[in-house]
Amino acid sequence: MPNYSAMDIIGPKMVGPSSSHTAGAARIGHIAYILAAGQIRRVRFHLHGSFARTYRGHGTDRALMAGLLGMQPHDERLKDSLEIARDKGLEFQFLEIQLQDVHPNTVRIEMDLYTGETLSVVGSSVGGGNIKIVEINGMQLEFSGLFPTMITRHVDGPGIVSKITRILAEHQINIAFMSVFRQNRGEEAMMVIETDNRLEESLPQVIRGLVRQVQDVYVINPF
Repeated sequence: MPNYSAMDIIGPKMVGPSSSHTAGAARIGHIAYILAAGQIRRVRFHLHGSFARTYRGHGTDRALMAGLLGMQPHDERLKDSLEIARDKGLEFQFLEIQLQDVHPNTVRIEMDLYTGETLSVVGSSVGGGNIKIVEINGMQLEFSGLFPTMITRHVDGPGIVSKITRILAEHQINIAFMSVFRQNRGEEAMMVIETDNRLEESLPQVIRGLVRQVQDVYVINPF
């Protein structure tokens, strides 16, 4: 995983008073938007620590919603995101929660999708607009979103990781960082691959077509 330098923490171009509470929050929301493929019917934002104490005054609520609507941190519409969500018929709640062993600026986003599925994402804003995603659907993992990132959900078994990385090599994609996460041997696993190359949106379909043990593939390219 990347190490953050002093230059990284200076902060991004954004709308709002705080890079941690607005830019970082918007980036967390945007990753949830990508993972949900925009098919969000209802969402609950469970806010921990500093997020819970100051989310209204610092605009964290509007930033999270803006990201969940597909907006970038510098989008001028960010300040109106709650009203835009209501106009779209998106149901939402902001709730306070106490989480264990996480950064003070952390949110758990729980989404009900139009497909009938549910999706949860836990992310932390670590300063300067930088973030860490630390959990997806109860599976603990970690990635920053600073690099083009591919996430797979697959059955844990021999040869699956090598099949996926071989496909990336055939597409001339160089791996910068890679981690595999699982809860039990032979059951569901998730792999996070951060790359040096921007990832094509068609890549998930290619991988699912060639590796039958893969259930889901997500591609996240930085802004």
